[in-house]
Amino acid sequence: MNYDLIIIGAGPAGTSAAISAARRGASVLLLERGRFPRHKVCGEFVSAESLGLLRDLLDLQHAALIRDAVRIPRARVFLDGRTLQASVDPSAASIARFELDLALWQSALSAGVEARQQVTVQSIAGCGPFRITTSDGEFETQALVNASGRWSNLNRPPVENGVPREKWLGVKAHFTEPPSEPSVDLYFFEGGYCGVQPVAVAGESGGRVNASAMVRADVASTLPEVFARHPALRERSRKWSLLSDPVSTSPLIFRRPQPERDGILMAGDAAGFVDPFVGDGISLALRSGALAAHCLGPLFAGEAALSEVVRRYRQAYEQSLLPVFRASSTLRRMLVLPGPVRKPLLFILERTPAMTDYLVRKTR
Repeated sequence: MNYDLIIIGAGPAGTSAAISAARRGASVLLLERGRFPRHKVCGEFVSAESLGLLRDLLDLQHAALIRDAVRIPRARVFLDGRTLQASVDPSAASIARFELDLALWQSALSAGVEARQQVTVQSIAGCGPFRITTSDGEFETQALVNASGRWSNLNRPPVENGVPREKWLGVKAHFTEPPSEPSVDLYFFEGGYCGVQPVAVAGESGGRVNASAMVRADVASTLPEVFARHPALRERSRKWSLLSDPVSTSPLIFRRPQPERDGILMAGDAAGFVDPFVGDGISLALRSGALAAHCLGPLFAGEAALSEVVRRYRQAYEQSLLPVFRASSTLRRMLVLPGPVRKPLLFILERTPAMTDYLVRKTR
């Protein structure tokens, strides 16, 4: 079968691209390896800068997902016995991924996207048009968007120049907690960090938090091991009860974003893995998917060749999204400096909230 566009991966990036392209009149096939609803390793933080885009993408029946979401007006960083605070203004929203991804999937169906779950992409041939071989048959398409995530078999292994990268993994679960302060709390320790924030689920009255950690594999591999790495987090977690089975993923790969490969537009984590503690992963995924669909419009209208579309997407991605990756990477490096170097920096940030607010804004 022939399509204008095939998208691999139905997370926020893939569904954003699918919905945006279908509403422009393109014939779209969306392929997802998993099945909805599902939990995903994620901070479940949607920055205000992307809430308007998310509202536009969602079908009207899912309007309550944003309306009823917990609002997050501030962030706190716990490191070296100090607490750094920053405003999140406008406030972000905390939305459970198993609700968000399902709502976006259903909205894609409502937009006319042909969407198939539990389909594995086995190979890709051509450089436009493309032939896709999957567990559900073969398909042809003018254009291809890879939104399959950071650990997909379609993306490169964690090796550069024959040397394995340091292995990081992500692990996440939901827990009960008495209604807590509306903040995203980041607990840093040697070899990783854990983010905790309240999250609402339809039909519940509150008292649920999401704990999502990124940690070096040699430091910890389970959430209890993560909690034990930070005294304040260990004490806070003593009161928790597990609400969802923990989920994990690896490897988490830090590299310069690559918005295009062999004529394929890369979106979301497939393009680049943003340092997760800044909480903008979902936002970047939504924005990159919508940007890919926008750039593909002239191709579907017969007004531009794929090579020109690829050039425009790369340029737009580097102008609008790459600065976020740079800022977040710089901030992470600052926070993991050796203790004697980090101490005076934390002292300054703790006493100058305006500077901390500025650094947070730069990661948006």
